[in-house]
Amino acid sequence: MEFKDLKIFQSVATHGSVSKAALELNYVQSNVTARIKLLEKELQTPLFYRHKRGMVLNTEGKRLLEHSREILSKMEEMKSSFQNKSHPSGVLEIGIVETVVALPFILSSYHSKYPNVEISLKAGVTDQLLQEVIDMKLDGAFVTGPIRHPLIEQVEVIQEKLVLVTKGNAFSMEDITTKPLLLYNKGCGYRGRLESWMKVEGIIPKQIMEFGTFGTIIGSVAAGIGITILPESSIAQLVASGTVFGHSVPEPYREITTIFIRRKDSYVTSTLQCFMDEIIARTYE
Repeated sequence: MEFKDLKIFQSVATHGSVSKAALELNYVQSNVTARIKLLEKELQTPLFYRHKRGMVLNTEGKRLLEHSREILSKMEEMKSSFQNKSHPSGVLEIGIVETVVALPFILSSYHSKYPNVEISLKAGVTDQLLQEVIDMKLDGAFVTGPIRHPLIEQVEVIQEKLVLVTKGNAFSMEDITTKPLLLYNKGCGYRGRLESWMKVEGIIPKQIMEFGTFGTIIGSVAAGIGITILPESSIAQLVASGTVFGHSVPEPYREITTIFIRRKDSYVTSTLQCFMDEIIARTYE
């Protein structure tokens, strides 16, 4: 078994397709198929369910995927340990919830100091990004905290206040029973706070409409479609222009903390360490 076999296996597992894996890895399809068959022969077990539309991991395949991620991650850590500490380079994969107002300043400062680092950003909700950090698919992520998990180390980035956002300047809790709530998908920290509040108050919303991006949510609120909940800082300019209005959320649901998380048992590359240094510097400005 070679390391490249595990990379091929991971690609097929991710895409569920030999052809897509071959395209990603720049291999011919027959080579990918052959390496997967050799891997299955060496391990003496099938790794996929095969069907007309592609390939899906079976139980043994899922076990191998977990092991392969750990092995390849350790390989990358070993390579990274030999990086030039004062001039980091490579790819930094970071997850973000879309309303981190401090992020542009952190990215700008980091990029100006370390132009050889390519930053890849992936937007998502807190629960999703947390899992991807645990699975070592991301180097770190900005999420809603605090997070209590034995594998996670966290750094506080900023504390903010949540507000209910409407098109009009008048609002009462009864509006939630007559107008749709426009929210991020389940796993969003803001949504979790609002749902906890509604549960305590015994309020059942008229309808929940799920969206994946800040732009879609705030645009829909501005169009008068419904109500949402967001950090006050993320809508400050829109409130100033009269496009939308923000309404106070009571304690203990109001305060929200954005944190940066990483897997604590993974090797901290110079690329990631310098990024975390920028976060800490920004926090204490």
